[in-house]
Amino acid sequence: MTRANRSWPGRSPGSSPGTLHLVATPIGNLEDVSARVVRLLGEADVIAAEDTRQTRKLLSHLGLHTPLVSYHQHSGPSRAAELLRRLEDGEEVALVSDAGTPAISDPGWSLVSLAVERGIRVSPVPGPSALILALCGSGLPTSSFIFEGFLPRRPGPRRRRLSELSSSGVTLVFYESPHRILDALEDVAETLGDPPVAVARELTKVHEEFLRGKASEVLGELRARAARDGRPLGEFTVVVANPGGRRGRGAAGGKAPRGDEAPAAQGHGRSTKS
Repeated sequence: MTRANRSWPGRSPGSSPGTLHLVATPIGNLEDVSARVVRLLGEADVIAAEDTRQTRKLLSHLGLHTPLVSYHQHSGPSRAAELLRRLEDGEEVALVSDAGTPAISDPGWSLVSLAVERGIRVSPVPGPSALILALCGSGLPTSSFIFEGFLPRRPGPRRRRLSELSSSGVTLVFYESPHRILDALEDVAETLGDPPVAVARELTKVHEEFLRGKASEVLGELRARAARDGRPLGEFTVVVANPGGRRGRGAAGGKAPRGDEAPAAQGHGRSTKS
């Protein structure tokens, strides 16, 4: 089905606004693209991408040639207005992050909010999310959790935010860059009473790994690697057993950090995001 002759369910061309499709894309392994994602990316009138260079690589891999426009944190109001106009004119718009699920710790949320305000249909398409993968593989309680996105960059605000979260009684999940992972874990250990953590690195890629143990133990392992190999590599998702919560059966912990490496299938190469 091509964009020129498609018939979208529930409407005839031009009769009503189009749909904003929130399309999750791979965070490292290109084999994670679903048949539905391929179809929607091929049928969309336009793809709004956080990073058009990354999305163009994905489209090339899939053999697709759908037009791209950028939509990121520095996009002005005019870009949002353009996309909303196209949706109101009946076009189908696919919103993608540079990797992972759009609108989760991602600038795409603002376009979703504007579309909802205007009564435009929003349709999320399931797919990879570093948040969910790290949480379900952590071995820590999953029934209730807080996703913090990225903690504040500066030490003072970061520690204050962790202190605010310390009484939540639920598991905490946040993303962290390789530049700040050591400092963040040090603050977790000092502010939250050295709780059990699981640090996920390079999810879905060849060198996918979970480090599990007390925050101080995992910090020590990463510091040792940094001393040996330089700055820690990879993108990190950190799962923390909140000291106010109850640890589930088999929760992370122990006398030494456990590192589980699971080689992923080929097709890796895109960065972890959402």
